[in-house]
Amino acid sequence: MLRLTSTRVGRVLAQRAAAALGGGSVRTASHGHDVSEVVDMSQPMYWDRVDTPLPDRPYKDVLTASDKSLKQKEKGPWGQLSKEEKIALYRLMFHQTYSEMKQPSDEWKTVVGGIFIFLGLTGLVVWWQSVYVYPERPLTFDEDWQAKQLQRMLDMKVNPIEGFAAKWDYEKRQWK
Repeated sequence: MLRLTSTRVGRVLAQRAAAALGGGSVRTASHGHDVSEVVDMSQPMYWDRVDTPLPDRPYKDVLTASDKSLKQKEKGPWGQLSKEEKIALYRLMFHQTYSEMKQPSDEWKTVVGGIFIFLGLTGLVVWWQSVYVYPERPLTFDEDWQAKQLQRMLDMKVNPIEGFAAKWDYEKRQWK
């Protein structure tokens, strides 16, 4: 069990408090790799989704001078706006239209290709096992052997009352 003295506990708690407050003296180790960017999920975010049509914020936050003049023109009557200006205003608020969001992708081709590759590799493994792993088929699986065994059982009259020997006609040498 690890025992900490009171001064060591105080030092550890002071370091943690300084790290939590953003003190410059305590440095976090990156362990030789880059640290990914932290996304603040409490801030409004933009997304293109069909099920939630209005994102938290517009697509373009930083407006250019022409965008600002277009936003001023937006406050007036919309009948004076041209079709291109209406489309530009839409593109300031949204990245994609519904038809662009609903447009089918070619992802199915990747999925089907992956399935075929998986099936092909599985077939190669099964073939390899049948050639190199499994033993030869037993002699009893041959049709000649099974026919001879059936004839032997009929000659011995195995289960002659209710079995398959009861269904054999011994005089005509055929099945009843």
